[in-house]
This record gives sequence, C-alpha cells and structure tokens, in this order.
Amino acid sequence: MKNAMAMMVAAGLALAAAQATALAACPKSEAVIKALDVEYQAAVQKNDAESMDRLLPDDFVLVTGKGKVIGKADLLAEARAGEIAYGRQDDSRQTVRFFGDIAVITALLHAQGSEGGKPFDYRLWFSDVYLCKPDGWRYSFAQSSIPLPD
Repeated sequence: MKNAMAMMVAAGLALAAAQATALAACPKSEAVIKALDVEYQAAVQKNDAESMDRLLPDDFVLVTGKGKVIGKADLLAEARAGEIAYGRQDDSRQTVRFFGDIAVITALLHAQGSEGGKPFDYRLWFSDVYLCKPDGWRYSFAQSSIPLPD
C-alpha cells in the first residue's frame, strides 16, 4: 500500500513537471503567436519549404474556403515547385485568443502574385490554431474564407 501511494505521488509530480515544462515552452503571449504567424506567412511568400517544414507538424491540415483539404506534404511540394510567385503574403488585423493550451489567431490575409503566369490579388480571413507542445507552440490547423469581394 505504501509503495502504491509513493508511485501515485511520483506520477502526479511527474505530470505536474511535464505540464510546467509545456507551459514554460508556450507563453500565453499575443506577441509570440503573432510573430509565429508572420514568420510562416514570410516563408510562404518566399516559397521557403525548409522553414515551412520546420514550422508545420506532420499532421498539419488547412481547409480552404472552397472546402479543399490540404496537408503539410502538399504545401511543401507547392513551395518546392515554385509555380507560385508571391509579391506579397501578409496579414493584418490579427486577433489572438487563448483556450487553455490552444491559441487561435484570426487575421486578414492579403496575397498577391502570379500562379502559372496568371496574376492574382485577393484578401481572405483565416483562423490558425496553435497547440502547446513540449517544444513550444505548433501551428496545427488552419481554415480560410473564400476570397473577399473587392
């Protein structure tokens, strides 16, 4: 009985230590989430697949406003192909909300450039979900609106 109680206390302490480590790696800071979002948008603009790979977990999912589901491998392949040339890929009106170990950023994205020689210029709303992991905030899920009317 004494050994079982000691094991339960040890397990509880280990869990508390793991939670404290995760929280230290994931400060509830709007500035941190906004900076991660800006870093990702800059990587997309440059077709920087290496940075995108580092920022996205393997199970990342994007759902577009048209209902298309895109995974990390798809995004990396698109960046490596370089068929999209961005003049801009930036966001504004960022709002960050925290829900326990989840952070959600909603922002207005302005994308401009060309794809296959055809120009594009649009704005859309998106929400990105960051999960607190032992190595810090991880960009795990995104959903975007359809392009907004001019």
